[in-house]
Amino acid sequence: MEREQEERIRQDRQRQASQQQEQIEQQRQQQLKQEGERERQEVERARQDRQRQVGQQQQGTNEQAERQDRDRQLRRQDATQQGRQEQQAREQQQRAQEQWLQQQRNIRQERVSQQRQAQLIEQQQQRLAEYRQRLDEQQRRMQQQTALLQQQRRMAQYRFQERYLDHLRDQERRLREERHDYHNDPYFYTAPNYRYNRGGAYYETNQYGAELLRQAVNYGYEEGFHAGAADREDNWRPDYRNSYAFQDASYGYNGYYVDPEDYKYYFREGFRRGYEDGYNERFQYGYNANGSLGVLGDVLSLVLNLQPLR
Repeated sequence: MEREQEERIRQDRQRQASQQQEQIEQQRQQQLKQEGERERQEVERARQDRQRQVGQQQQGTNEQAERQDRDRQLRRQDATQQGRQEQQAREQQQRAQEQWLQQQRNIRQERVSQQRQAQLIEQQQQRLAEYRQRLDEQQRRMQQQTALLQQQRRMAQYRFQERYLDHLRDQERRLREERHDYHNDPYFYTAPNYRYNRGGAYYETNQYGAELLRQAVNYGYEEGFHAGAADREDNWRPDYRNSYAFQDASYGYNGYYVDPEDYKYYFREGFRRGYEDGYNERFQYGYNANGSLGVLGDVLSLVLNLQPLR
């Protein structure tokens, strides 16, 4: 009896040990399965993340390519539009010039009397002497303005003014060296055939004086355009009246045919419009034909408002 009881106890222990071993093995297998599932899920998440990244990169690449295509298309459209506007401006200016030349051909030139011719020559000589005296006074104002621009660190405007001053020096040199032949200059024996209004008063001139006034507007526009572009480059507030070129307004004036104040008035009219175009990077009042700047024909006609006398 005692041996049988001991045998049963031993067998019970063996069964318990075997069951415990099976439970441990099951737990280990379940743990391995769970670890494998977690690993598989991590691999799947990593694969999905890579796919999302690739998709995002591809989408970004596509969007960038589309933006570049749109930018290229807009640049082409802008270039085409600008070319069309420049062509229209050149054609308009050419038509205005042809109309002007036709008007000059249609004008019957009448000679003034010898007495009137002598008066015009005397008036011109006096005007020229006064103009030369003002040139000397300008030198002092130029130096003051140049120093101020350097203090303000407006280097683009400083370079523009230096170029403008070089023009004035060349102009002054030519004026002092010139020996004018008054009696063979057609201005002094051609009767007036235009009138224009400045400051509420009317003045008369012939086609030679009228051409000089046209030149004043165009020179003013060109210099104003460069002055406005310089202030924009310097990040300076728009102020065309503060420009020395606007205050001086004598570039292109040869001292003949029209009063200096008339020339300055029309130079400033062109300068103001050129400054606005240059500062705002546009061509509302003028045109650019292969680097040559000028006022549009209809604007020029409006500014001058020359009225034929006959």
